[in-house]
Amino acid sequence: MLNTWVVAPTCLPAVLRRCHSCASERFRANGKFRVNANHKLLDAWLLVLCTRCGDTAKLTVLERAHVRSVRPELLDRMHDNDPGLAAELLQDPVLRRRNHIALDWDGAWRLDTGGPDHMDREVIDVSVRFAARIPVRPVRLISEGCGLSRAEVERLIAAGKLVSAVRLGGRLSGDFSFLLKR
Repeated sequence: MLNTWVVAPTCLPAVLRRCHSCASERFRANGKFRVNANHKLLDAWLLVLCTRCGDTAKLTVLERAHVRSVRPELLDRMHDNDPGLAAELLQDPVLRRRNHIALDWDGAWRLDTGGPDHMDREVIDVSVRFAARIPVRPVRLISEGCGLSRAEVERLIAAGKLVSAVRLGGRLSGDFSFLLKR
């Protein structure tokens, strides 16, 4: 029987960028936007706050965009300070590259295994689905989901009792599946 595990975000990730005021490297996004109009041109920023001093930094979302080129629903979501839009934009690699930021997902996600009923089976077939692009080590997910230590998961991989079509050694942010034989 195939079990489905879901890796889901619990909050917005920390933004890694240097603060100009206190030299801290962590900011938190709270879903607030600033939109500025200059005649028919729009600028829009996602506001992030330094975790140490509280200083505000702006992540550029739109820069000198013509008013007619911006979808009205996007503009409405920015005016409403939609936290869902902030989460979508932080996932955008173009926005991250333009603003020279990285994301830190530590403590901002959870693993939903659907319950402990699969623990006593001889063979466990699991499909892991990511609700957002959260880079996580598969070994960590498997150890949390099955109640094993990471060293035990590594031993199962080496013994060939834990197999997957993807490499389980690095970080993944996309869906994968694995088979565990006890």
